[in-house]
Amino acid sequence: MTAALIAEYRKFVSTRMWWILLVALVLYLGFIGLVLSVSLTVEVEGRPPQTQLSGAELARSIYALTSPIGYVFALVIGSLAVTGEFRHQTITTSLLVEPRRTVLLSAKLVAGIPIGLLYGILGTAAVVVTAAPVLAWQGDGAYLTDGRTVEVIVASMLVMVLWTAMGVAFGSVVSNQVAAIVILLAFTQLVEPIARVALASFDATSSVALYLPGAAADAVVGSSFYSSVGSGTVELLPRWAGVIIMLAYIAVFAVLGRATTFRRDIV
Repeated sequence: MTAALIAEYRKFVSTRMWWILLVALVLYLGFIGLVLSVSLTVEVEGRPPQTQLSGAELARSIYALTSPIGYVFALVIGSLAVTGEFRHQTITTSLLVEPRRTVLLSAKLVAGIPIGLLYGILGTAAVVVTAAPVLAWQGDGAYLTDGRTVEVIVASMLVMVLWTAMGVAFGSVVSNQVAAIVILLAFTQLVEPIARVALASFDATSSVALYLPGAAADAVVGSSFYSSVGSGTVELLPRWAGVIIMLAYIAVFAVLGRATTFRRDIV
């Protein structure tokens, strides 16, 4: 297992894609953090900012941007750990070196942990570095010494590990690289955001929205970006429930991938 872990980690960092996506993540989150902090604190032509949040709650909702905005990067880099093998036909060599397919898939999941953590740390740092000065200047403060705010920042970093693992597990189900990336982009940028807003709009379906992957991640973080752009009140599950739901998604995808993609004969 140790040899498989080392090999899979080297596969993650042996190409340029991991750091290209990382640079894009940092620049993107830094820009969004700056724009959102300005738009939610600075008056424009005498009109107050369009948010019901203020103080520490506003700061936490902005610092929580890493997951709802940046999770697509973690999902994509995770999926490439599997789909890249099938695209470049290196999966055959990998299975010759490690014929135990469950071990190989498990190694890919674990090897993504340091990558996801790096994405989480640098992505969250980009948000804090750009948003905190604006919040201290135009808002009620940056609240970087507030205990709950620190929890949100740390959780925003750690949740990207789960997103990366989910990307690996999803890639094991959809092994075609182009199809996997298209599905992930469509789901994260269109399907889930619309579904969360639509489901939360009705009492009969509002509880369903809490179990979507993005909502579960917000529960892990302990704050939601949707609070700052919506009504100001977004219901979240307890943190432990969010972790369980995300782990459940990862487990389901991994089991499906092991029973389908990693069960087929590969030549």
